[in-house]
Amino acid sequence: MLHFTLRQLQVFEKVASHLSHSRAAEELYLSQPAVSMQIKQLEASIGLPLFEQMGKKIFLTEAGRELLHYTKNIAQQLTEMEAVFDEMKGLGHGKLTLSVVNTANYFTPQLLAKFCQRYPNINMNLQVANRDAVLKQLADNTTDLAIMGQPPDELDLSAESFLDNPLVVIAAPNHPLAKLKHIKFARLAEEAFLSREPGSGTRSAMERVFAQHKIQPRISMEMETNEAIKQAVQAGMGLGILSQHSIELELETKRLAMLNVEHFPLLRHWFVAHRSNKRLSGAALAFKEFLLTEAKKTIAGR
Repeated sequence: MLHFTLRQLQVFEKVASHLSHSRAAEELYLSQPAVSMQIKQLEASIGLPLFEQMGKKIFLTEAGRELLHYTKNIAQQLTEMEAVFDEMKGLGHGKLTLSVVNTANYFTPQLLAKFCQRYPNINMNLQVANRDAVLKQLADNTTDLAIMGQPPDELDLSAESFLDNPLVVIAAPNHPLAKLKHIKFARLAEEAFLSREPGSGTRSAMERVFAQHKIQPRISMEMETNEAIKQAVQAGMGLGILSQHSIELELETKRLAMLNVEHFPLLRHWFVAHRSNKRLSGAALAFKEFLLTEAKKTIAGR
């Protein structure tokens, strides 16, 4: 029978996540020898090595990879148990971990502000990342809810749309195309595009619409943030395709122009998603209901 403590599993998960005893020690406010001792005791209890060292680097063994899988599930179960007890105390003391794709973070703070006014004692943990990273957080069950574009069918997720997400073509105000009232889609084949990185939902949507028209987009540069793309487009380095939610300030101040291209805007939707079999806490259920019933009028009223 195995004998180990939750603290040992917590230490193991940190070391396994960073593949570093020193970084785990920093996050847990422990000394490095204390971390090493916890790992040795855990390995002794299991009877198998959890890490192997090659040069100055450490790697998970097969046993370590298996334990990490179970450790994540145990941690999530403990979090859900805590959420159930918080729910018993009432919504005023709940916790919610929310993952948001980068583009959705342009409007999410406004939604969170209104929600937190209603439930001021709910502890919110916001994680902002690209689409691939958010999908991994859902797959690893390390988040309660996610705000993202259409989730892939292969993941066992429950997802409901709550807000439109129009994608538009943008240019510098002095770009020749900005003066045209009607632009054929084929004309875009002549232009250089500044694009988000592979793994971004905006990039995937861009590639799909070009493929539908049998045109290969000429991507001159990849950037990891919408802000970088906006600055580069404004400087005249090329065109961009972004969510209209992300460029409202630049349109108002006339620092960017939205082009009138046929088949645009691309109308997509924002979804709130979670694992299908996940037991949502009262806080998570309340925020999901808030999105489904009040997001549109909250964003429209800003």
